[in-house]
Order: sequence, then C-alpha cells, then structure tokens
Amino acid sequence: MDAPIPTYPDLFKQLGIGDEPEEIQQFITTHGPLDDAVKLVDAPFWSEGQRAFLKENYTADSDWIPIIDQLNVALHEPNK
Repeated sequence: MDAPIPTYPDLFKQLGIGDEPEEIQQFITTHGPLDDAVKLVDAPFWSEGQRAFLKENYTADSDWIPIIDQLNVALHEPNK
C-alpha cells in the first residue's frame, strides 16, 4: 500500500508549526514575502531541524516536494 500524499497542513505539522488554516495564514503573513533572491531553505526564520527537513526532502525527490513548492510560492508572493 502506498503512503498517503502529504498535505499542506501535514507539512506545517512536520515542521512543528501550527497546522490550522488560520495558523498557516498567520505564518505566511508574518514571514512573507521573501525577497526573490532568498531560497526557501535559506530563510532566516527556520530552525536547523526545519531547514534540514526541507533540504533533505527536496534532495531526496520525496513526496513532500509539491507541498514544499507550495509553501515556497506562498512565502514569495506579496502579502495581500
């Protein structure tokens, strides 16, 4: 049986960040928008563990990549 595909709230839970919709929106509003020159994994607000999780999963071409990409886009978009 295949493992379930991770969701956006799953990513926040994995990173140890609140995973309720309002908590996700607050995180993005608080930490975005990132400058276009700043890679997601280089953002200053990640702990070393969070940064390692993002890097390892991207390098491993894991099922997390589409969700990590979604977060990357959200954090680089201008706040509304």
